[in-house]
Amino acid sequence: MKIAVLGTGMVGQTIAARLAGLGHEVTVGTRDPQGTLARTEPDGMGNPAYPVWAAAHPEVRLATFADAAAGAELVVNATSGHGALPALEAAGADNLAGKVLLDISNPLDFSGGFPPTLFVKDTDSLGEQVQRAFPDALVVKTLNTLNADLMVDPASLGEPSSVFVSGNDETAKATVTELLTSFGHTDVIDLGDISTARGTEMLLPVWLRLMGALGTAAFNFRIVR
Repeated sequence: MKIAVLGTGMVGQTIAARLAGLGHEVTVGTRDPQGTLARTEPDGMGNPAYPVWAAAHPEVRLATFADAAAGAELVVNATSGHGALPALEAAGADNLAGKVLLDISNPLDFSGGFPPTLFVKDTDSLGEQVQRAFPDALVVKTLNTLNADLMVDPASLGEPSSVFVSGNDETAKATVTELLTSFGHTDVIDLGDISTARGTEMLLPVWLRLMGALGTAAFNFRIVR
């Protein structure tokens, strides 16, 4: 499958590498490809600059948001919460229309320090905002309740865990579920329409405090029933 991954950060890199390893044709989207390839400083988490990762993954192309989305059959939004709508606007509504848009972003607001708050919650979600802004895209919210490594390799925990999907289109959710299964997820729970993304996005305050209490991000939720 031809897949665009929008975002050059750790989540985007991790998702793109896994998809490429599974045989998909992957293009990473960024606002300014030349600027991205000119970076030399590590990111805010100390991870190497994008060109270091790109050198190790020559099979993954880099393009503008619009070019990446235009050539894709499925688009992954792996940007930050504040960057989600601007990145998708740059990708272009026409380039997203009719395509599955897998949204990983979270509405985290770090303006008040750590832990962050949510800039949308309770009566709305970032997933819903994305769907409203791009009504012809088939938005599916998923993978926003675990760290990047576990998104693509849940088996590394050594125990089964759960992941969730929310979206209005049943066929799109089935496509995303198949992709999640290829990553190794064995318990994919369909929560319902895109409004149920409010629930998974509001799990983030719990997730952040668990990370602080456990001293690690290597954990996930497991729904026992």
